Amino acid sequence: MTIAAILEAKGSDVVSVSSETLVADAARLLGERRIGALLVLDGTGGIAGICSERDVVANLGIGGESLLEWTIERIMTAPAVTVTPDSSVESALQLMTRRRIRHLPVVESGELKGIVSIGDLVKHQIDQLAEEADAMRAYIQEA
Repeated sequence: MTIAAILEAKGSDVVSVSSETLVADAARLLGERRIGALLVLDGTGGIAGICSERDVVANLGIGGESLLEWTIERIMTAPAVTVTPDSSVESALQLMTRRRIRHLPVVESGELKGIVSIGDLVKHQIDQLAEEADAMRAYIQEA
């Protein structure tokens, strides 16, 4: 199974901000949208980085309350680790585990196609296992 199939099922909506967005605004957006990461775009619309809840929390101890007035560029993870639509779900999960990240922008020929989370990929694998188990039960019942 490929990342393209995951995007087909979940959609390609990506919530993004500019690198000049204040951390306070980014944190508000994360909470309002109930998402774990924002894609950070540069002035040309390219991917400058990614800012996750972890980035906010990790920098809270450094910046304290003043963190809210920083720009997202100061705390984002850059460069963003990406995958292509033809990447396998298994390779994406391995990459996420190895890099200890939970979100992967999906890029093809320099164009943003969507974003997948570790939750999206695990859900896919659980659904696939359930389908295989159902097929096995049906096979056994027919025999």
